Amino acid sequence: MAERVARIASGVADFDRDEWNACAGQGNPFISWDFLVALERSGSVGGTSGWQPLPMVIEGPDGHIAAAAPAYGKSHSQGEYVFDHGWADAWERAGGRYYPKIQIAAPFSPVPGPRLLLRDRSQAPALIAGIEMLVQRNALSSAHATFIDPDQVPLFEAAGWLIREDSQFHWTNRGYGNFEDFLADLSSEKRKNIRKERRRAVEGLEIVHLTGSDLTEAHWDIFWDFYQDTGARKWGRPYLTRPFFSLLGEMMGPQVLLMLALRGGRPIAGALNLIGGDTLYGRYWGCVEDVPNLHFELCYYQAIDVAIARGLRRVEAGAQGGHKLARGYAPEPTWSAHHIPDARFRRAVADFLADERAGVQRDRLWLAERTPFRKGD
Repeated sequence: MAERVARIASGVADFDRDEWNACAGQGNPFISWDFLVALERSGSVGGTSGWQPLPMVIEGPDGHIAAAAPAYGKSHSQGEYVFDHGWADAWERAGGRYYPKIQIAAPFSPVPGPRLLLRDRSQAPALIAGIEMLVQRNALSSAHATFIDPDQVPLFEAAGWLIREDSQFHWTNRGYGNFEDFLADLSSEKRKNIRKERRRAVEGLEIVHLTGSDLTEAHWDIFWDFYQDTGARKWGRPYLTRPFFSLLGEMMGPQVLLMLALRGGRPIAGALNLIGGDTLYGRYWGCVEDVPNLHFELCYYQAIDVAIARGLRRVEAGAQGGHKLARGYAPEPTWSAHHIPDARFRRAVADFLADERAGVQRDRLWLAERTPFRKGD
């Protein structure tokens, strides 16, 4: 067998952009070299953030990257959206040390996608083994791969990792030609409610879409104010730094879509999206004026308009949010994988996950029966 070498670096920026992206593919912007390096260069990860970049690659005999994983050393569980605080408390009460741990993820982004970046599937066992070796050699409690692509669940299962299931609300494009085609799939009552919401939300406002070279530092200054306000209310401290947004526009401008609501030419609300290969990803929202239903308009309905116009298959509008259900976003399963070396701790977590999974599946079935779509569709 040809020799392969596992290597860990202090950041994704240490690797060649084209080689990393050849493993990551073009579909999901959150695992691209540009997105991950923007996080590093802006100080959003590294330093005192509690996210220490430890990207791992498998190099082939020619020295080129054959596989990669966006890995981080974590000193807390913030910014992950797959909650393991209870596991940490239980392990530390038992005398263990839960942190630091290894997180394979797109930081601060509850977006399903590949976590094993593979030129071909046969490279997966070597990459997973490298992550496990990192845990073993540093006597760490665990490694976690969050929001993994469904196609990669069997790869982690084959390596003996525990699988956790949850749900998100996604909108699916059924070949609609316009928003009215989408509404035609809904019950009469829901169609009327959505039309009413949209009319009221934009009354007296102008909605603009900005991407690529249209994005300026003035726009990022405005959105930074929105983001800080929302972040302070949700998390206590915003995860991203102001320079991140400038770097995002500079490095990924054509994949960035910023929607702003203007009143008399003054921005009062905004929603930031990233455009993937077949999906529009809604990420952040904020406002300085409370307008009923404007959040739904900018984050959900405008996103549907864009997905239809661009021929995208899905809109993924982030974690949680049962209010998305009435707006045509249906529950879909999400997955994470967990490597826990200690046999006692592993058994306890496995029992917890079995009980949790049954509840998650019951909830998803209950929600699926209550979507706004006409019955029988």
